[in-house]
Amino acid sequence: MNMSPAPAESGNPGGISIRSVSHEYRPARGRPVLALDDINLEIGDREFVAILGPSGCGKSTLLYLLGGFMPLQQGGISVNGNDVTGPGPDRGIVFQHFALFPWKTVRQNVLYGLEKQGLPKAEREQTARHFIDLVHLSGFEDSYPSQLSGGMKQRVAIARTLAINPNTLLMDEPFGALDAQTRNLMQEELLAIWNRSPTTVVFVTHDVREAVLLADRVVVMTARPGLVKEIIDTRFEGGMNAEIAKSREFLDRVDEIWDLVREEAIVADSATAG
Repeated sequence: MNMSPAPAESGNPGGISIRSVSHEYRPARGRPVLALDDINLEIGDREFVAILGPSGCGKSTLLYLLGGFMPLQQGGISVNGNDVTGPGPDRGIVFQHFALFPWKTVRQNVLYGLEKQGLPKAEREQTARHFIDLVHLSGFEDSYPSQLSGGMKQRVAIARTLAINPNTLLMDEPFGALDAQTRNLMQEELLAIWNRSPTTVVFVTHDVREAVLLADRVVVMTARPGLVKEIIDTRFEGGMNAEIAKSREFLDRVDEIWDLVREEAIVADSATAG
């Protein structure tokens, strides 16, 4: 299933360029905390990249900087050749906890971003129908979030984000709150959606198997302050499928990456204990 192109060269305007990015949290009380330290990363156009690392390593911080939700303190980030200076419709984000409007139906949630873009009503309705169909929620258009399962809510969140046609999809542990069975189904669904509607994806997760299953490359970060420890190519010849996901090659790749993450988790635990 993983059919995206090779990683972009530095400066490729069609991808993401993260250059010497550092970020420090400065609480009103207590000492500053360096979350990210000199991050450099190039992500190709329509590439699916997963970011792994121990808790507190700065994975989500990096994602929020990409989204423009926090100001850059040091370094630079460009997406599709444009410097990131704040949030924008070129970057859509999907959070772990759905972030749906509970008083809006499925259709109204998906329409929300399209209305903000000021599109004509007929075009908004057609686009919303397309993405509701894409995530297999036809028949639930008039349902409210309280009437949906966790997996269905996350499908609505994905449809709402894709409907505004972002060049880049940022996902912050989007399946972390789901049970194991629903999570597996949503992983399959995301890959299917991505193949039908390719976009650049940056996917933060704690789950090593999930990262290997979904991504073209996996970025392993160090314990805080977060640095890029290693980048592993996780593409398989012929693309991902159910048989490859059971293969020795797949399991070996998971073990290889887990060992890298485990090393950093031990460092993080030692720092906390100290």
